[in-house]
Amino acid sequence: AHYTGRSLATFKRDFKKVSALTPEKWLIRKALEVAYHLLKEERRKVVDVYAEVGFKNLRILYAFKKRYGIPPTALAAPSCI
Repeated sequence: AHYTGRSLATFKRDFKKVSALTPEKWLIRKALEVAYHLLKEERRKVVDVYAEVGFKNLRILYAFKKRYGIPPTALAAPSCI
């Protein structure tokens, strides 16, 4: 909201017009998409991917598995877990 020069309430109201997700859930979904790409296509280490996409704790394991049906470690190269 701050970066767009609007109040939080106005930002959320405008965001709702273009997305069915809340801003927080939209950001999490985008981070999960980036994480999925880095793990699957670039075979990066799980811990490195977490840090790069901005996750600060391991709750992401649950969110990743819920979104993609597999844990993130299943995509990483065996030596990169």
